[in-house]
Amino acid sequence: MIKSLSLIYINMNHIGSILFLMFISVNCELYGQTVKLENQPNFIIIFADDLGYGDLSTYGHPSIETPNLDRMASEGQKWTNFYVGASVCTPSRAALLTGRLPIRSGMTSNKVRVLFPNSVNGLPADEITLAEQLKEVGYGTACIGKWHLGHKKEYLPTNNGFDYYFGIPYSNDMDNLAKLKSKEEYEKFWHNRSNIKSENFNVPLMRNTNIIERPANQNTITRRYTEEAISYIRKNKDSPFFLYLAHNLPHIPLFASKEFLGTSRRGIYGDVIEEIDYGVGQIISALKEEGLTNNTIVVFTSDNGPWLSFKADGGSAGLLKAGKGMTWEGGMRVPGIFWSPTKIKPGLISDIGTTMDLFTTFSHMAGVSIPNDRIIDGVDLSATLLRSEPSDRDEVLYYRGSDLYAMRVGSFKAHFITEGEYGMYGERQLHEPPLLYNLNHDPSEKYNIAERHPEVLEKIRAAVKKHESGLVIGRDLLIERN
Repeated sequence: MIKSLSLIYINMNHIGSILFLMFISVNCELYGQTVKLENQPNFIIIFADDLGYGDLSTYGHPSIETPNLDRMASEGQKWTNFYVGASVCTPSRAALLTGRLPIRSGMTSNKVRVLFPNSVNGLPADEITLAEQLKEVGYGTACIGKWHLGHKKEYLPTNNGFDYYFGIPYSNDMDNLAKLKSKEEYEKFWHNRSNIKSENFNVPLMRNTNIIERPANQNTITRRYTEEAISYIRKNKDSPFFLYLAHNLPHIPLFASKEFLGTSRRGIYGDVIEEIDYGVGQIISALKEEGLTNNTIVVFTSDNGPWLSFKADGGSAGLLKAGKGMTWEGGMRVPGIFWSPTKIKPGLISDIGTTMDLFTTFSHMAGVSIPNDRIIDGVDLSATLLRSEPSDRDEVLYYRGSDLYAMRVGSFKAHFITEGEYGMYGERQLHEPPLLYNLNHDPSEKYNIAERHPEVLEKIRAAVKKHESGLVIGRDLLIERN
């Protein structure tokens, strides 16, 4: 009798295993095996443009109020050492969506900073985006907002894994009807607030591959992006989705809806940030209303540091040095907030993470294999996010264009080259020996300690050599223009 019961137990276990295997679907793809799992989390990435490390009240700003992001940070994880893949728009966005340094994809250049309306190229078709990854296991995907990885049809989000696109395909200051020809004209235009009218920037607003409004009314663009995001969430609540919401602001020119214009203590820049924060709150409320909070991960971050040359119309990197375009900390260290009430373990995270890690982390969480036919620079942060275990990332590479300017290993950062904001704040300088800073002790990079720690410099040099030994540089795709 006991033997018979044991056989029944074994058989029941066997049947249970079969039923479990029937619960998942296995896909053999070109670059590896993918497994579709039940209860895949939804992913929302909210990406601000030119928002600095110090521009949110949860990161210490004294006059900008961001209660919704503050709440996300207190309920989820706030990362204090979170980085982007580049300190300017196009390469930074390429890094986030591909999980790869933009030097590999050709989405960076020493001669042209970003893609422009007369650029010929865009993100190469053979690059695999996070949207393409997630579609392999059944995700719906949407890109709302700024794209800046190619405005031609073949380069738009709808040809890079996104089912739906609504937004401006490049920076909101482009297609400037003033046709500025000199530095003097440029500065005169931008420092006269009366010139900053939405109709002066002939940027297109697109739905999928069609232009639906030109010039886009930027006075309402933040509100409309939020509305589109909420609409997408409600329509796709019954299946896993990836929503990439990339605001065009607070990149200059600055615009806010009438409900927010003139309401902050920080002027127009603060108005813009507070409207973005309000939109974040609306998105969180929509998730709660639809019963999606337990299975949705929301990330808020920025594409690079603040554009300092625009003074009060630019943001702040807080105690970090410099800003957009530079490889000092203020250019590449950004806010990083992760929120999911039942998945993300709340806490203040001082370990290192980057936007490239989202590709790897979300792929693993969704049950899709990492491509094995190319180098992926992102690491899996899920153990830190879900259980507050130490991050697997210990290094950050600071590229400016195609040149490696600096590298961080652990708490130490070495600068091999330094340069100001696109030549505006000092000439390019080569440093031998490199400048060295302990970022845990000196996050403002004030005190060079290279003479005291030659052994640290040797360790960092060895890490650089290892990185460069396997580096294949992609063809410069930004330089070609009509």
